[in-house]
Parts: sequence; structure tokens; C-alpha cells
Amino acid sequence: MKNLRILVVPVSPFQQNCSVIFDEVTKRGAVVDPGGDLDRIMDAVTQSGARIEKILLTHGHIDHAGGAAELKELLGDVAIEGPHIDDQWHMDRLAERGKEFGMNDLRNVTPDRYLNDGDEVEAAGCTFKIIHAPGHSPGSVVFFSAENNFALMGDVLFQNSIGRTDLPRGDHATLMASIFNKVLPLGDDVQFLPGHGNPSQIGLERRNNPFLKMQ
Repeated sequence: MKNLRILVVPVSPFQQNCSVIFDEVTKRGAVVDPGGDLDRIMDAVTQSGARIEKILLTHGHIDHAGGAAELKELLGDVAIEGPHIDDQWHMDRLAERGKEFGMNDLRNVTPDRYLNDGDEVEAAGCTFKIIHAPGHSPGSVVFFSAENNFALMGDVLFQNSIGRTDLPRGDHATLMASIFNKVLPLGDDVQFLPGHGNPSQIGLERRNNPFLKMQ
């Protein structure tokens, strides 16, 4: 992937794939989905040598967004971009929901910029096109870099699985429509990092993912 480099940092009791993305030449970088364990995230930032310019959120669940407000302050008030505004309902309840799972240091957050379908985000020396892909949550977005054939998938699609839709404001039919109408058309050669578990490739999921084959 050209100059784009990624350090994956599993965080929270849910082992969510927070990532530090950066240009290995310029060291411009971003943190994606800081759901907690900020000491581990900051260690990864130091290891990468990246200059973090913004925080990106794929959606508003606690394991993806719960540490964003505090990390913003630690990094010197960098901008938070994403997700879609339809996830503000979740982000207004991060502290409350975190306590239910013993994550008592989470804070509610309001992004500096909400993202809509078709928007573009500049991060880590790349241009990411925004794919609004609701279903797992109403405001879920995918960050897609065409130049790298790479996507930050959040909890939309996983290796051999799909995002849960039994959480508040989730909807299975909406998620499947997002996957088939917006994610799969990105191309079989697109590699992606999901919010949990191993990276995969869209073509592999099209052929092998049991949730897609059931449709």
C-alpha cells in the first residue's frame, strides 16, 4: 500500500481494532476508533513516530468511540471526524454505557465534523472516500482509499461474519443492503481492516462469508 502504514492496537474488553495509520515518509497520521486503553494507543503513536493530525470514527459504539474525547485532549485538541450524525445518539451515551461494562473512564463525544456519503477525508497522506453504511448502527461509515485498494471497515463486514444488528438502533436488512449495495461494489481486490478480528479482502468475503452466501 504505497506509503500507508498501519499499527493495529486491540483495545477495550471487546478487543476492538483501534489503529494508528500514517504515511511512512511524512509521518502524517491519524488514530482510528480509539475505544479505550489510551496508554496503549499513545505507546503505538510513539512507536510509529507519527504526527497525529486527527481522530477518525467509523461509528459511535463504546469500543470504537469511548476514548475519543480524552485522546483529543492528549493529542493537543486535534479534530475528530466521523461518523455520520445519525450515531450522535450513541455518542451521547458513551459514559453511561461504558459503566455497564466496567469501563468507567469513557466520555461522551461530539465530533468536529460529521461525515456523509461521498465526503472525502484527508488523513495519513491519503484521500479516503466516505461510504455511509448503516445497519450495525445508523451512522456507521467506511473509509475507502482507492489509491491503496484499502478500507477501514468498522463493524460493517468482518472476516466470515457481519456486524451485529441486535444492539440499539441496529437493523439487519439495512446492514445487508449496505454491504451488497455499497461495500461489495468497491471491488474484490480491496483489502480491509474490520473493527474486530483479522483483516480480509472483499472478494474473499463475497465468495466465502456464510452471511453473504445466505442471501
